[in-house]
Amino acid sequence: MHTSFASPTTPSPSPSLTQARQLAGQGRFDDFLLHCQQMMDIHNEDADGLLSVGALLFGFGFLSTAQQCFARARQLLPRDVRPLLNLANVARDAGRHEAARRIDEVLLARLPDHPVIWRNALLSLEYDPAASDVERLQRAQAWGKWAIEKAGGVRVRPALQPLSGRLLRIGYVSADFCQHTVGWFVKDVLAAHDSSRVQVFAYSAGSVQDWISAAICNTCIWRDVAALDDVALAALIQQDQIDVLVDLSGHTAGSRLSVFAHRPAPVQVSWLGYFASTGLSVIDAVLLDEWHAPAGTEAQFVEPIIRLRGGRFCYTPAPFAPAEVAPLPCLQQGCITFGCFNNTAKLHVGVYATWARILAAVPNSRLILKWRTLQDATFSQSVRDFFVAAGIEAERIILRGASFHGQVLKEYADVDIALDSFPFTGGLTSCEALWMGVPVVTWPQSRVVSRQTLAFLSAIGLPELAARDEDDYVRIAVKLANDVAYLQTLRRDLRSLMRASSLCDVKGFTRALEKELFDLFDLLALPTQS
Repeated sequence: MHTSFASPTTPSPSPSLTQARQLAGQGRFDDFLLHCQQMMDIHNEDADGLLSVGALLFGFGFLSTAQQCFARARQLLPRDVRPLLNLANVARDAGRHEAARRIDEVLLARLPDHPVIWRNALLSLEYDPAASDVERLQRAQAWGKWAIEKAGGVRVRPALQPLSGRLLRIGYVSADFCQHTVGWFVKDVLAAHDSSRVQVFAYSAGSVQDWISAAICNTCIWRDVAALDDVALAALIQQDQIDVLVDLSGHTAGSRLSVFAHRPAPVQVSWLGYFASTGLSVIDAVLLDEWHAPAGTEAQFVEPIIRLRGGRFCYTPAPFAPAEVAPLPCLQQGCITFGCFNNTAKLHVGVYATWARILAAVPNSRLILKWRTLQDATFSQSVRDFFVAAGIEAERIILRGASFHGQVLKEYADVDIALDSFPFTGGLTSCEALWMGVPVVTWPQSRVVSRQTLAFLSAIGLPELAARDEDDYVRIAVKLANDVAYLQTLRRDLRSLMRASSLCDVKGFTRALEKELFDLFDLLALPTQS
């Protein structure tokens, strides 16, 4: 999710979180950092104050200064979990996954009943290239057992009411019905549901309300459930007589997945916002597709897999996306520019090392990385230092921080070829690169989240941009860089390929989704089902 900038205001001399947030909103980051440093000095003996300042710094991508706040807060409150939680998040977003894992293990041992610790540890494993499929599944299963115990034990499935003469009532649960990847992907699907067959409810557990929230609110029955605990939310879902309850968050921030352990609906499904097993045995299905879940993927899941025809994602371009694709930049620059606009939590030394091989094989080529954490001077220098140590000149590495979402899309005009992260690949970011005429080279592996870009490329007829292994990834990128004529063709044709594909067919996708939910409901309604 990209950081948005607020309208300008003039701060008063007295430092405060509100004034610091306003400075960041104006893009005045030097003043923002100075302001935060003043607050750090004021709160040097106040752990709560330091945690608040650190959270603000972290939110705007300043990892190293945020880490200073959290480290000092830990000195002041050595038994408080909050500093450690935040330090784990900093390590994850900097791509230091081994460090994040060590902190998560300490936290889980200290507070095994803390829901946020559980959630963070599960999510961090999806970014961690060293985490095995077995380890990730076992951790999810342990959470599922814990969640069911907290809910009072395994609940009997509620009775499925016959559908004769009535609509199927579908409830979607998410904290991300806003300008978040989930909000972008789901808003048009919710609007495209067939109102003659289904009634749609959106259970919003988030605190952010924006134009996407308003659009979703206008297309279904909206429930603001952010203030409800699990028992109260489960009761509301039962009161609404939901037939099929769909979780859109998994173990991501703001998740209400633990509500599903209470089994408030007769049919419960995981879709879209997560990319691994929830670990919950009371989830009746996870919705994937043939590209995300080739044969054998069942071994990674507690839940049965349903493969959606045409893909598990449906992409609609942002209304503010540039109307035209920019010309191929290498024609003016005289060199190839690679790029990656993914979250730096997806980047690590293995990714950098592979990219360094590509840069070494393509003389004079450049690499643009863009994410809010690259505003942090210390972190950015560490990234440059890695490439320099690998023999790549520092000036070939271009690092850019946060901007308006619309500006992010415009900056694809500077990129000839996008290099995907791995094993956590791009989702919305890959779709946006393709829409802006930029081919994406990806390396799908065994875990579902590593196969997102493969699914998009396959849907639009370009599976050859997906590599078999690291050497193939390098080969594909170098071959593309040496074929400017083909890059021009891709630049010209990618949008039309996307428009004509299942990836952008909202109506077709929604009908396929409805069919699978109806079929699952009918299957579970059979007398032989429990």
